[in-house]
Amino acid sequence: MADYNKPIPIPDPMTNGPYWAGAKERKLMLPRCTACNKVHFYPRIICPNCGERSIEWVEATGEGYLHTFAVQHRAMGAWAEEAPFVTAYIDLKEGDRVFTVLRGVDPTKPEEIFKKIGGLCRIEWDEANDAVNMPYWRMVG
Repeated sequence: MADYNKPIPIPDPMTNGPYWAGAKERKLMLPRCTACNKVHFYPRIICPNCGERSIEWVEATGEGYLHTFAVQHRAMGAWAEEAPFVTAYIDLKEGDRVFTVLRGVDPTKPEEIFKKIGGLCRIEWDEANDAVNMPYWRMVG
């Protein structure tokens, strides 16, 4: 395990426990409402689409498409060491959108990243500690 120096969330069994358990196994687990059949991210116990509390957890493909991005030139804490870096919204194949740090792109060339909007991305995982793997996304190709 490499030294991971970024913030690490504390899994909450009531809201996001299955998400982090899946992450530990390098699987993207998403809550899906059994009433409206829509997935949602971030994990929560009430469906943001229809308000129901009938949630099940499903394994996602771990693939999506670059929706938009921003280059972060300033950051706080351990992220300051990474600047500049790219944050992005990824449209999941399952239908919702996630916010992430995007890898596999050059933050000094935003015009090149712009050309990749709509391009395929895949999730990857960094082992933060013995209990938590952190998700990031990378452009494919």
